[in-house]
Parts: sequence; C-alpha cells; structure tokens
Amino acid sequence: MSVVTISRFITSEEADRYLEVPFQVASGMERIHVSVEVEAQGPGDCVIDLGVKDTDQVRGWSGGARTEFYVELEKATPGYVPGYLMEGEWCVLLGTYRIPSAGCTVIMKVACTPKEGRWLKGDLHMHTVHSDGALTISENARIMEELGCDFLAMTDHNTYSQNLAYPHETGVVLIPGMELTTNYGHANFLGVVKPVADFRATSSEQVQARIREARANGARVVLNHPHCPNCGWEWDWMVDYDWVEIWNGPWREANRKTLDWWHGQLCMGKRLIAVGGSDMHRFGGYVSHSSPTTWVYASSRTVDGILDGIDTGRVFLSCSPEGPVMELSLGKYHMGDVVPMDAPEREGNVKLVVSGLLAGDEVKLISNQGVERSCVVYNEHSLELFGELADRSFYRAEVWRYFVEVHEMLLASVSNALYLD
Repeated sequence: MSVVTISRFITSEEADRYLEVPFQVASGMERIHVSVEVEAQGPGDCVIDLGVKDTDQVRGWSGGARTEFYVELEKATPGYVPGYLMEGEWCVLLGTYRIPSAGCTVIMKVACTPKEGRWLKGDLHMHTVHSDGALTISENARIMEELGCDFLAMTDHNTYSQNLAYPHETGVVLIPGMELTTNYGHANFLGVVKPVADFRATSSEQVQARIREARANGARVVLNHPHCPNCGWEWDWMVDYDWVEIWNGPWREANRKTLDWWHGQLCMGKRLIAVGGSDMHRFGGYVSHSSPTTWVYASSRTVDGILDGIDTGRVFLSCSPEGPVMELSLGKYHMGDVVPMDAPEREGNVKLVVSGLLAGDEVKLISNQGVERSCVVYNEHSLELFGELADRSFYRAEVWRYFVEVHEMLLASVSNALYLD
C-alpha cells in the first residue's frame, strides 16, 4: 500500500470555490482511501466539503458530512460510486464553503492499495428471510463482520431476490448466489445475480438444463451436501459442476461420507475442488455462521477475485474463522497446483504447515497411498510435516480435534489437494 500526504493551504480569497488537488493512481489498484484534516489558521468558521474526481468524472461527494472515504471495485463509502479504479491523475475535491480570514490548511492522506494475493475467509452457503432463513441479509453480514470474515454468499432457495437487496454499506464481500433446490438434490449457483430464469426441475434432463443455463450465465456450480440423508444428490453425477461441498454445517456422518467419496475421486485421478458452507438458516443445533469457514487465496477482495481463487484450488476449510490454518506446498507450488514431472521441486518433499492448533489435535498428511504422517500435538500451536513424492499422485491434509460439547473427535480443518503429475 502506498500512502501520500498532501498539504494544501487555502486563502480566504479562495472561498466559495471547488479546488482540485491532484494525486496519481497506478495501475492494478484495488482500493483508494482518502482522509482529511483541516487546521484553521485563525478565528472564524472553517468548513471544507469533500469529494473525489477520477480521470474522467466526479466519482463522489460527501460535502461537509465526512472527513474520509474509500472507493473499491464493488463497494464505496455512501455518496461515492464503486467501480474500476483507472490509472492516471485523480483529484481530491475540496469545497471551500467557509474559510477564516487567515486561511486554513487541509492535510490529505491518500492511500492506494494494490491488488495482491492474500488469504480471505468466509461462508459460501447461507440463507435469509428471502427463503426459509430467520435472519435478514444485513444481520448475516453484521455477524460475519464481527467474526472477522471477508465474504459470504446468500444462497436462498430457488430465488435471486436476495441478490437485488444486498446492503452495499457492509464491509464483507457479498457473493450473489442461489441454491437450486429439487426433491433429489441441491446445487449452489454462485457469482451471478440471476443464474436461471426458471428454477423448476423435476427430471434429470431439466436439472442438466438448469445447470447449463447457470453456467452459460457465468455461475459457478457447487453440488451441495451430496450424501445428506434428507436432501443428498440423487441425480446423475455426470453433471457439469465446478466444486463439491464436502463440509456442510456441523461435522456429521453425511460429511464424513462425502469426505471419503471425495478422497476416492482423487485416488481415481480426478482433480476436484472441495468447499464448505454453514448452510445457516437459524441458530440452534451447533449451527453457526462460517462454521465451517472456507479460506481462499484470492487476488483481490472482490467477488471475481474470490471465485477465481477458488477455481485455482488454493482453498482449505476450518471449523471456525480462527482456524486451524494450513498451507500445503512444494517449492513454488501450492494446494490446487499440479507439479510437473520435470519440475526441479520434485527433488524435495511436500511440506505441510499448520497453525492455530490446540492440545490434543491430530494432524494428518494424506496421499493416494493413505495417511503418510500423523502427529498429535500437546504444547505446539503450529506444526510442520513432510511427505515423499515417489508413487504419489496427490497430497492433502486434515486436522482432527476433540470437541467436549459432543465428546467426539471431529474434523477441524481439511485442505484441498496438491497434485503430482
């Protein structure tokens, strides 16, 4: 992040004007934040209005109501227009409404944050009052902010009205979504406001058609809780989907079956991205926001940045926003990547780094040959494990934890796979 401080002295003769104070925006910026301080040089009223102009037009105005604002691709301070942050000369707009006779000094701090990879965390499966959820979108967003999460997807059943009612003032990234809900299976459509014109599907052919339509409109398709005894996936598995939800809500037997199925798919050579979601409708039964949490290494804190990041497979799931946190790598290659046979890194070992551990946690490093390494921690909060490469087609990791609430060892974290050609 680059921060520039600009000072502008305003004389009394410059009252009742709109002054432009230029600053430069480099290419590839994700966020612009401007704050101002006004120092009067003598007695008398001093009121400075605030706004901003991009390379072409005025992008926002808050008058004397604010002393700071931000603009991003998808969000902005009320009164300012989100959108692309074009490279070139921008201007802080200063309205000289009241200037004392001795003048005043306006000190502006302009911070420009570039797009760069970072870990973001959130929830990809949640419901609201727009279907059968008990909470409003704003209530869900507020809770996610309090948890320190970065994004959430509102996936109400067979409707997209929630995507038209998103509260833009929230600090979390709101991913448009819809849960296609049929009598024989559910699927999330993520990333577009209106994925399908008509949700109704009562045959395999109609389900295929809805999925094709959603994909044509730009949605990612997720098969939800496929082994749930009440609403598992009973349609043909040969549908065109992107990701599979292996962890839905509190850890339970249906999730274990999906985890085992996913591992079997990896062993058969498939490269399938695993995600999770709380499926939050209302509080109760250990259901809570962002449990599980989906972590994604994203290029930007935007809808596209998050979804594109999940597409790379650099994703892991944890029981809560606090972790455990994990990274799986082989040199410059990370989970989701395919390590070529001729890569120099093939001379080394796969490395698993886990943090946020509690006493009694069991960490497992797993390949197509089964559990390669297993370690129970006692005093350590972090751990490293290494795996050999010969005859392995992938590696992934799990953390298991004892939860006193249910007196069981349950999954606390699971990574996506790092693939070996």
